[in-house]
Amino acid sequence: MSKAKSLGFSPDRLQRIDRFLADKYVGPGRMPHAQFLLARGGEIVHQSVLGMQDPERGVPLAEDSVYRIYSMTKPVTSVALMSLVEEGLIALDDPVSRHIPEWKDLAVFSAGTGPYLTTPPSRPMQVVDLLRHTSGLTYGFQNRTNVDAAYRKLKLEGQHGEHDLEAMIHMMAKIPLEFSPGEAWNYSVSTDVCGYLVQKIAGKPLDQVFQERIFGPLKMVDTGFHVRDDQRARFAACYEATPTGGLKLQDDPTTSPYLAPPALLSGGGGLVSTAADYMRFSNMLMNRGEWDDARILAPKTVDLMVSNHLPGGADLTEMSRSLFSESTNAGVGFGLGFAVVFDPPQTLVPCSLGEFYWGGAASTAFWVDPMEDITAVFMTQLLPSSAYPIRRELRTLVYSALTEPNG
Repeated sequence: MSKAKSLGFSPDRLQRIDRFLADKYVGPGRMPHAQFLLARGGEIVHQSVLGMQDPERGVPLAEDSVYRIYSMTKPVTSVALMSLVEEGLIALDDPVSRHIPEWKDLAVFSAGTGPYLTTPPSRPMQVVDLLRHTSGLTYGFQNRTNVDAAYRKLKLEGQHGEHDLEAMIHMMAKIPLEFSPGEAWNYSVSTDVCGYLVQKIAGKPLDQVFQERIFGPLKMVDTGFHVRDDQRARFAACYEATPTGGLKLQDDPTTSPYLAPPALLSGGGGLVSTAADYMRFSNMLMNRGEWDDARILAPKTVDLMVSNHLPGGADLTEMSRSLFSESTNAGVGFGLGFAVVFDPPQTLVPCSLGEFYWGGAASTAFWVDPMEDITAVFMTQLLPSSAYPIRRELRTLVYSALTEPNG
């Protein structure tokens, strides 16, 4: 009996994943490459490795290729912050201004382009608001409001720019909030602020905290804020999707800014990693905080993180003011660092109650399904992540191959 079959999957149906990725995306040139890693109970069920790591130079993709994971950095930062919560060094209901005093007088935008007309927030921003993106902060790339424009003007999201985390926090003290904390959900630099809090409270640079608390214990040997010299030959090229369905080189792996340590250690989007490393991180979450004899968080802490924390038990379609308000997020809430499924039928794709997930700007993705004991990691390098519905398609293919579900 094959391992896949013994773990409750149809080997023939799993092969559909490779054919689908090859026929729809990699073969026609819509994606430069694709790697998909699927596990159940921590055991690898299936792996797809397709396409070219560096098409310009004819380098094929490998199992240990290194990728920019962008916002898949956010769950890592959230785990690091929650490890400090466990030690009593910070609390979820702490006012953020307790740890960032210069933010004490942050107000809510009413009008203007600077100086701004503002109103007082209905309540202070709390640490939980940062973790669940209800802080009132935003991202400049949303291109919706005058507050977004202020972020762009100050280049707040550029980890390869000139300023560091301290400078970013100082600049943000001068920009009003989009809304009062807790009133809405807006994808934002909130997790970068979490990274700043981790760094400040731990008294060490964020990369060192990650290494000591997460990467070292989990043996995540290829994850960090830049590509080391010994990783350069494995670093994948990053592309942009063109309007005609083709590819345009966005970041050449031989000249990429990721080859040097960044000025800004972005807890919101700065890491590079491999599929194997991120699978170890995902399996730790699946196993409620422990993997390979390394205890990162307590089980109850992980349970808290993967519960829906949106006020009133709302989903993203009700709470979101950003690009995550589309109907595909029906039945999906947000926890402390992840999207969380709390009403599976509303999602219109096969999934499980309590499944949690997130993705990155270059179309990378992961999900953890505690009900079925499934972890999945998808890696590619294609901007933007909204170019294709690959994440929903992969879920359909995986659950179509699951022949022995739990319960």
